[in-house]
Amino acid sequence: MGANGIWYVLGLIAILSILGVHVAFGFAIAASIGLYFSLGGWAPMLNLLQQTALSGVKDYNFIVLPLFTVMGMLVAYCGAAADLFNVVNRRLAGVPARLAVATVAGNAVFAAVTGVGVAAAAAFSHVAYPVMRTLGYSRSFATGCIAGSSVLGLLIPPSVFMIVWAILTEQSVGKLFAAGVFPGLLLAFLYAVYCIIHAIIDPSVAPAGSIGGKAAQAPATAPERRAEFTGWFGVVLLVVVTLGGIWLGFVTPTEGSAVGLAGSAILARAKGLSWQRQFDCFVEAGKTVTPILLLLVGAMMYSKLLALEGVPDRVKDLMAGMGLSKEGTLLFMVVVWFILGALIDSISIMLLTVPIFWPVAAALGYDPIVFALVGILVIEAGILTPPFGLGVFVVKAAVPDRLITVREIFVGATPYWILILVVAWLVYAWPPLSTWLPSKI
Repeated sequence: MGANGIWYVLGLIAILSILGVHVAFGFAIAASIGLYFSLGGWAPMLNLLQQTALSGVKDYNFIVLPLFTVMGMLVAYCGAAADLFNVVNRRLAGVPARLAVATVAGNAVFAAVTGVGVAAAAAFSHVAYPVMRTLGYSRSFATGCIAGSSVLGLLIPPSVFMIVWAILTEQSVGKLFAAGVFPGLLLAFLYAVYCIIHAIIDPSVAPAGSIGGKAAQAPATAPERRAEFTGWFGVVLLVVVTLGGIWLGFVTPTEGSAVGLAGSAILARAKGLSWQRQFDCFVEAGKTVTPILLLLVGAMMYSKLLALEGVPDRVKDLMAGMGLSKEGTLLFMVVVWFILGALIDSISIMLLTVPIFWPVAAALGYDPIVFALVGILVIEAGILTPPFGLGVFVVKAAVPDRLITVREIFVGATPYWILILVVAWLVYAWPPLSTWLPSKI
């Protein structure tokens, strides 16, 4: 098909997306046309697409996506997110911006049972935002904190981003999960420190949490404490059983996702979630996962075309011709990811670029885990950057405040995506931050 043909394929994907065609179908249509010219006919093209789609759909690793997603939805719907928030909040008496810190801490724990940031953003928009506003927190500070901390679920395992990356690069899902633990906890810690420092410098953004301020929440009654204990203890137990089982080798990630789903269903019933609401969780999870699976199948077709045309080698030669060093090549990739993050959704960025960038990074000798974490972090930052940061628009739709503007949320979320980039640099500068734990399992 030639070098120019790949540009035509990428251009066609862009045009179809602009015209409103779903990205998954855009991948499939453009890849089909490219493979037709590359293979020289309909028959070989259809045979290859059939084999690619079938092998993709029946991939054993794919089952973790719906199972972990349903698990997260059940925990969010049953009120466990509110329990986490309330319990952490009561333990932070006297801490500046304690409601914001409680939101970050609650999201960090909540992230360990769901890899879907959308669920966290929606849950804490309803749980934390009304309390913050009642106690005088500024709209921008409150919503920025909710949007920023919701992306912790894309780094702290189980993470949909990591599952997709592992499938695209044929890496171990369990090792990538382990790699995200320390960077995720570090990012949560930096978020909490930022909230505290911001509140000390400018108490007007969080007056109820300023030093010497009034208690942000009245003591809980005995029945409330029992209900909260069921919620937070159930979540912690799910984390220990599911992720602990995976890391200790008792179960595979796929088996662990099934165990986690069963545990979350039990927790949901213990919290009083009706059978109808549990069914709704499955429906919502289906709406979340189905587009991702379609994207993965479309991306596999696209990857086949890239491999047949030798695109990774061409990109490597192009970068070598630009005189880029090993570090300069990685910086180029980071800039591309960051620019795309301001324009299209993060999963699409991953599917478009990883099949091209990953072989180049491997040829340059980058550690696959370090490269994965840097890529995931930079792409994750795009969820919070204008003009199309998905996390910001989810919070805008979920918060019970029609006066809040998208601009206010973007302003409030800016320090959080900056901190994400800081952690990405730390992972690159000090690889053991992401590689030590995977080396132990």
